[in-house]
Amino acid sequence: MSKPLHNTPMLDQLEGGPWPSFITGIKRLATDEGKSYQPMMIDLLGQLEHSYQTRKGYWKGGTIGVIGYGGGVIPRFSEVASQFPASKEFHTLRIQPPAGMHYNTALIRQLCDVWEKHGSGLIAFHGQSGDIMFQGTTSDNVQSAFDELNEMGFDLGGAGPAVRTGMSCVGAARCEQSCANEQKVLRTLVNNFLDDMHRPALPYKFKFKVSGCPNDCMNSIERADMAIIGTWRDDMKVDQAEVKTFVSKKSRKYVIDNVISRCPTHALSLNDDDSLAVDNRNCVRCMHCINVMTKALSVGDDKGITVLMGGKRTLKIGDLMGTVIIPFMKLETQADYDRLRGIAEATIEFFAENALEHERTGEMIERIGLVNFLEGIGVDVDPNMISEPRQCSYVRTDTWDEEAEKWFTRKAEQQAAAT
Repeated sequence: MSKPLHNTPMLDQLEGGPWPSFITGIKRLATDEGKSYQPMMIDLLGQLEHSYQTRKGYWKGGTIGVIGYGGGVIPRFSEVASQFPASKEFHTLRIQPPAGMHYNTALIRQLCDVWEKHGSGLIAFHGQSGDIMFQGTTSDNVQSAFDELNEMGFDLGGAGPAVRTGMSCVGAARCEQSCANEQKVLRTLVNNFLDDMHRPALPYKFKFKVSGCPNDCMNSIERADMAIIGTWRDDMKVDQAEVKTFVSKKSRKYVIDNVISRCPTHALSLNDDDSLAVDNRNCVRCMHCINVMTKALSVGDDKGITVLMGGKRTLKIGDLMGTVIIPFMKLETQADYDRLRGIAEATIEFFAENALEHERTGEMIERIGLVNFLEGIGVDVDPNMISEPRQCSYVRTDTWDEEAEKWFTRKAEQQAAAT
């Protein structure tokens, strides 16, 4: 006879809302008769209920890993193991996913079989760094679980003060807005920094995220120390026949209310003949009009990427959005990818040498100043490096012409040197 479930009145309330609850999933695993993980999940529910009652967490860290790796396993030891012995160890393996999160059902079933054999059966697709999170196993099973996953071709991701796994959107495989080869960008960066991922040696974590267009489906601008965003620098493409079809179907009022008036820089206007006028000089690539009128509007042809640095969630100085470091660069030749990799190498090296312990890249930039950071990674200052549009209209402009002339001169010298 299996071990009875603990009484969990507080957890039961989480199943009463209109949305699916993680408690339901854990209960299903806890009532899975005959499975090796069943006792672990029963006591996990008991410990979680105990935490809700006492308003205190009872997991502590430690040291656990697999042979040859310094990171990738998140150790979890229970401080109330005497009350819930079956869940006294509940370690997590972080496993790198395929770029763009491409799986077939046979592979997912195989992953599930491995974790039912060696772990709790609880898997999260995906963590904040993009890893497949295999949650809940004992110290004795960590190595055997990894060995089977490694035989399938998977590797551990990053954990601790290290380069993290990185994420890319599904990109051109399924999205017509893609402006870059997202999967190649991600593999270029991740493959280059595997040692820094497996053997933590940084002041704190460093994340890459790659989005193929300014929709930024990976939320990289606010979550990645180095964000790569696909973009374009020529005019947005407009199919006027499709614009008129859209207007006739939805009405002029709908288009004005939901497209024209929502443009953040007022770069759109609807002509009397229901054609669309676009002020491309003022377009900031917010993607709203393209998302609404997907047949009529599309990204331009001169595609490339924008690189931002310093995005992160709350830590020492609050949330930070990434700051533009490379306003635009092409990714067409191997030399372009080598340049991107070089920027990443210079940034991580500078971060390792200059950041304080437990300080993210964005916090380091705030502390030392953007100019010092740019000098440290060997990138010239560019007028397009902004963290947000200017909001105050009272700005001195008496020296703008001089500074602009210096910038144009420097650009001309660089172009001459390149040719």
